[in-house]
Amino acid sequence: MAEPGAGEPWEPGEALRDIAELDHDRFARRGYPEAVYCEGKTAEQAGVIAAAVGERGARTLFTRADAGHVEAILAALPDAAHDATARLVAWPPDPPEPTGGTVLVVAAGTSDLPVAREALLVARHLGRTADLVVDVGIAGLHRILSRLDQLRAARAIVVVAGMDGALPGVVAGLVAAPVIAVPTSVGYGAAFEGLAPLLTMLNSCAPGVAVVNIDNGYGAGHMAAQIAAPVPG
Repeated sequence: MAEPGAGEPWEPGEALRDIAELDHDRFARRGYPEAVYCEGKTAEQAGVIAAAVGERGARTLFTRADAGHVEAILAALPDAAHDATARLVAWPPDPPEPTGGTVLVVAAGTSDLPVAREALLVARHLGRTADLVVDVGIAGLHRILSRLDQLRAARAIVVVAGMDGALPGVVAGLVAAPVIAVPTSVGYGAAFEGLAPLLTMLNSCAPGVAVVNIDNGYGAGHMAAQIAAPVPG
């Protein structure tokens, strides 16, 4: 990671001034830590932000991190946890002790796994127990039906699907919990890089389905963690 100026003492706070303003108050204000979206940032910018995070000791998630971002983040936070499939780096590496209800993340196919794992890890690092079910798309309906007990035990369910995007509506017709639908950019040409499953999910006739943006595993995991939060008592 390059320093701001040759021979000058490097201070993360100074280097940060021209690229970002971290929201250190977010946890106190909202109850959840900040996340840093790495796509579109340079590796050096990600590293400077990571150094500032470490200086403050603030729990943070780095999403959509490519190999360059990961290298720079780990140089500043060497004990951070990296999941290559989800393209996510978490610091501190261990999630907090889980509270509240269980989040279940359901991936229609193996190709949907990167987005599903992003949702899974976000929910865990926001303090929920979260489990993953993979490859239960509607081409073999018996696969999702065999998971009914697990589905009905969850407080919130994230369903990740590309192609026709029909699985969230099927799941919502089987459970009482809210379903957060995530369209993915997986599919052949007429899937239009996620637009077709997005429209299917928005037009679901099953009640209790909310839809996030295409490939937005972070947003789905965050919403599920909030739904499954402990009930104030």
